Amino acid sequence: MQRSEPLELFCPNPLVRSANVQTLLALTRPRGIDLSGDEQPLLVEAGKDLTGAAPERPVRLLGYYNGSRLPGVWRGLVLLLHGWEGCSHSNYNLVLAQRLVEQGFATFRLNLRDHGPNLHVNPYSLNPGSFRGTLIEEVAAATAQIAQLAGPHPFYIAGASLGGNFALRLARWHSERTPFHHLHKVVALCPAIHPGHATDALDRNPLTRSYFRRRWLRSLHAKQAFYPVFPDLRAIEQFPSIREMTEWFVQKLARRGEIPFRNADEYFAAYTVLGDALATLRVPTTIITAQNDPVIPVADFAALAPHPLLELQIHPSGGHCGFVDAPPVRHRVADLILPALLRS
Repeated sequence: MQRSEPLELFCPNPLVRSANVQTLLALTRPRGIDLSGDEQPLLVEAGKDLTGAAPERPVRLLGYYNGSRLPGVWRGLVLLLHGWEGCSHSNYNLVLAQRLVEQGFATFRLNLRDHGPNLHVNPYSLNPGSFRGTLIEEVAAATAQIAQLAGPHPFYIAGASLGGNFALRLARWHSERTPFHHLHKVVALCPAIHPGHATDALDRNPLTRSYFRRRWLRSLHAKQAFYPVFPDLRAIEQFPSIREMTEWFVQKLARRGEIPFRNADEYFAAYTVLGDALATLRVPTTIITAQNDPVIPVADFAALAPHPLLELQIHPSGGHCGFVDAPPVRHRVADLILPALLRS
């Protein structure tokens, strides 16, 4: 692994340099985002349903395509993957997609199972089985179809947070199993490479714990409205931490025979990306993260084995998927990811 010094370290105004401020600023919507004017919703069939809830039905995932806005220029297609409880229309996805299409790229913002903006279709109605971080097979099946949209041009994958975790595992899938059509580069922004540590970190921060707990409970209830995911959700509502909620969730699924894990730690370990997990890389891969990320402990990245195709950029500030300067508010995440794509 190359511990690369970025072309430009992200060093925002000291007034907005703290982890919490950076993370909060990530939620601000900048002006000039107009992707909805020409985005095309596409429903992708993503292979067999491996949750056990509906083995006879194909998985369906919704995404949004935007073409290049630079006349006569088509640099390739970038698949964008959001984080846990985010979606295709999360701020970081919109900010990055807007910049990419203005620079001559096409983008496809894929929604993971049970995630979405609730436009065109309710995301919780698409698939009976509930979302879990281990469902790499359906994301890989969707990615294989989306890659074909690139035609003869380069295909790229960029993911943030849990989407960054999926992006890294897709890089491994490409290297070990079925290569994706014309894949040139993978970029992971603040990836949750150790989901257990990430869960404990967000639990330690009252801001992130409250935010994710509230959103996950909302998602579970929304899913329950379409499918009886669990007979009663009152028990999980009593737990104050994401770690305890996950423990309940995993044990419920295990008792129903839907997962082989006995506890949350075994579940987290199943989609952890540490040690030599990326030893077989065959595609250039860049990880971009922040020293002060309140959700992804920066120390975890020291546990990744070196690889000549793996580049690690650690910026002193940026929070969790923030990288916002102010005043005035300026989202800089595209300034970090664009050079990584163009270097491929």
